[in-house]
Amino acid sequence: MSAALNASPLVVGIDSSTQSCKVVAIDLATGAQVAAASAAHPDGTSIDPRLWSAALEEAWDAAGIPALGEQVAGVAVAAQQHGMVAVDETNEPVHEALLWNDVRSAEDARRMVAALGAEAWVDAVNVLPVASFTLTKLAWLARHEPEIAARVKTVGLPHDWLNLQLTGEWSTDRSDASGTAYFDPTANQYRPELLEQFFGAVPTLPRVLAPNESAGQLDSRWGTSAAVVGAGMGDNAGAALGLEIAPGEIVVSIGTSGTVFAVSDAPVHDTSGQLAGFADATGRHLPLLATINAARVMAAGAAMLNVDLAEFDRLALAAAPDAGGLTLLPYLDGERTPNLPDATGTLVGMTRANMTPENLARASVLAVLNSLADALAALTTFSVPVQRVLLIGGGSKSRALREAAATVFGVPVEVPEQREYVALGAARQAAWAATGELPVWGRRIEESFTPDGGWGTTVRERYIAARKAVYGV
Repeated sequence: MSAALNASPLVVGIDSSTQSCKVVAIDLATGAQVAAASAAHPDGTSIDPRLWSAALEEAWDAAGIPALGEQVAGVAVAAQQHGMVAVDETNEPVHEALLWNDVRSAEDARRMVAALGAEAWVDAVNVLPVASFTLTKLAWLARHEPEIAARVKTVGLPHDWLNLQLTGEWSTDRSDASGTAYFDPTANQYRPELLEQFFGAVPTLPRVLAPNESAGQLDSRWGTSAAVVGAGMGDNAGAALGLEIAPGEIVVSIGTSGTVFAVSDAPVHDTSGQLAGFADATGRHLPLLATINAARVMAAGAAMLNVDLAEFDRLALAAAPDAGGLTLLPYLDGERTPNLPDATGTLVGMTRANMTPENLARASVLAVLNSLADALAALTTFSVPVQRVLLIGGGSKSRALREAAATVFGVPVEVPEQREYVALGAARQAAWAATGELPVWGRRIEESFTPDGGWGTTVRERYIAARKAVYGV
């Protein structure tokens, strides 16, 4: 969608996700969206980071940002966390970026935990290494591609790479740095000794900016050189900022990945490794649990049944609430929560009577919700208050999922209006960097749901029993 000229100052938020790059222009005064466009990223678990740059250029131009000129006061990037971007002394990539959902470094993660112990890791960086985190990917690179590892001059993350494209300088923020496993979000400092021990060297690392700090001026090649560039952030911190969440509100985001997170003034420590003690984009903390399998479980179910997503949703709504006793463990691509990188999906409770398209569709929807309910239950064990769940992400468009969520989660669920909340959070931060004030734009709730009946308890019990029987966790 092309941008229409607007007299008000604008800010631009960029969401560089696994699947696409989205660019939105937001009215600084009201938070209203003025323009938006997106460009696709290739599928897969590794990518040449220059393709992110190309997608940003495509979406930037399609949204008409250059035509807005000096109306654009600020720009900021929120992007998928953890991805390893390794470059040489000329900032050219030496290897494809390994993304958060690339699990080839699972063995390296296990070695790292065994080497130091869980408590030492949580004390050092408030996370326990799993295959998603950047340091494990660097360890994999050092073991499997030592000649390439020796050429690495600088290591950053996807949003850091895009900051480089926008300003000509590497920079990051504490929310994204906290997902590397070599940054301490409590002391706000890198832990270079961990890089030395597990990568064999300490590459140059991006400067860690404060939440309201500018990463620099937008390079003139982007057509709006009057704009400042915000520090940027990880995608989940961006969603939290875009939603303007408060204590007691838990965000459940259902996209390519599934995430469950809250804001906290104090860090939350978990030596089991289930919960990641990330930082948020305001100076606080963002305790978070993530699943690798989310909306794609429903997409895979639709493909298996040879129907589109609309028909898949209709089938799921037509089934019995408990899917006739079918239970799907949705670990189709391995899993992060629980930490089962080598797991596969399992369908439990099959009979001739319940093997219907309707029940299979419903079981897929319930599998996504049950997996996220596991994460929500883990979060509450750390005394994080839960008053309501805010349900966002592409998967939340499913009517079957919306209507079942509160009953499976056991708490009220609100569905905010459909907006690009990650990009909106980036736009809020851009406004903060440009004006010195974090704007309050508010949010509108589209639908609200409360738990309905006892079938949710039955579904949860079956799912937990199946998970323990198959994987012992």
